[in-house]
Amino acid sequence: MLNSPPADFTDSSFLEAHIQSILAFYEPRVVAPNGFYQCFKDNGDVYDTSTRHLVSSTRFIFNYATAYRLYGEAKHRQWAEHGLDHLLNHHRQSNGNYAWVLDDNDVSDGTAMAYGHAFVMLCAASCVKANILSAAPLITQTWEFTEQYFWDEQQRAYADERDASLKTLDPYRGQNANMHMCEALIAAWQATDEERYLNRAEVLANRFCFELAEQSDGLIWEHYDSNWIVDMQYNIDKPDDLFKPWGFQPGHQVEWTKLLLQLNEARPDQRWVVKAKALFDAALLKGWDTEYEGLVYGFSPNGEFADSHKYFWVHAEAIAAAWRLYKVTKESVYLTHYNTLWHYSWKYLIDHEYGAWFRIRNRDGSAFDDLKSPPGKVDYHTLGAVWDVLSQR
Repeated sequence: MLNSPPADFTDSSFLEAHIQSILAFYEPRVVAPNGFYQCFKDNGDVYDTSTRHLVSSTRFIFNYATAYRLYGEAKHRQWAEHGLDHLLNHHRQSNGNYAWVLDDNDVSDGTAMAYGHAFVMLCAASCVKANILSAAPLITQTWEFTEQYFWDEQQRAYADERDASLKTLDPYRGQNANMHMCEALIAAWQATDEERYLNRAEVLANRFCFELAEQSDGLIWEHYDSNWIVDMQYNIDKPDDLFKPWGFQPGHQVEWTKLLLQLNEARPDQRWVVKAKALFDAALLKGWDTEYEGLVYGFSPNGEFADSHKYFWVHAEAIAAAWRLYKVTKESVYLTHYNTLWHYSWKYLIDHEYGAWFRIRNRDGSAFDDLKSPPGKVDYHTLGAVWDVLSQR
């Protein structure tokens, strides 16, 4: 691969070629007898053959269902169906819960996570959109499961987790699961045309981006108590947590930006656009590292960096958000941001030797480790972001 950047990061040919380069990294080695291998070093070596994380299992299905829908290669349909079969026969438990982590086919963590079930719905919707209709019942089943075990009608939000028996609801409440439920619900609406999914996505967007954000100066905080009051102490010693980091997350502000603009595309409402701009602008203002470039993982309420590492998904989501803002507002500043984010990613986050994106880099852009794709990371964010940009041509 060439290290020199393309002449135009907005060029469809570049974007399509970049998608193929990401898919190519995984394709020689990803399919396992039971689902997908999920632990890859930078050079593509599989360093753990037994771990199956629900997030990776479902995201790989999304990747290959979407690739099949857009490019029509039979192998991608086969892989999506292969992953779907493993999801239904091994992650899914007799009580309807999808286990968080498997060791081979044995449950090592059976916690019921709203976050994980959001991705079950997303991958099912992605399959249906790709005409893999055997996944259609899974959309309804996941809706009904989350309605019963996670949805709080009074608070208009999803709780976060239950134990494997489903009897005990944890008091923790978080925005991350709700954000991905919003994403999944939009996809479910696209796949089925059922208005209840889009209606619920709008409820979540209004709840988190407007109502709850009033507690944190208009930005989206990660953690709440059982009454949905911001919890500023939760994981205060873990600003680098994978799913529940402390601090304001630039990546989640821009991810909500993208979702708000997707909602605006479905049902135009200037409120979504105004808020999308505000979240994106704050993320770039407070999260951009003026010394080393790039967006940091998190910043504290006082504006200091809580975690200055540079994560692949933060930049991918920011690229998609910047492009959508540019297309909606026609303001050149967002095209500038789009190109700046691509240039940074091209220089530090994209692996030009082996392909795909590095998961994380140190603040100065140097290597953090040699684990390109540990559990949870399947380049769903990068593929999804580029596909989203292409959808807005």
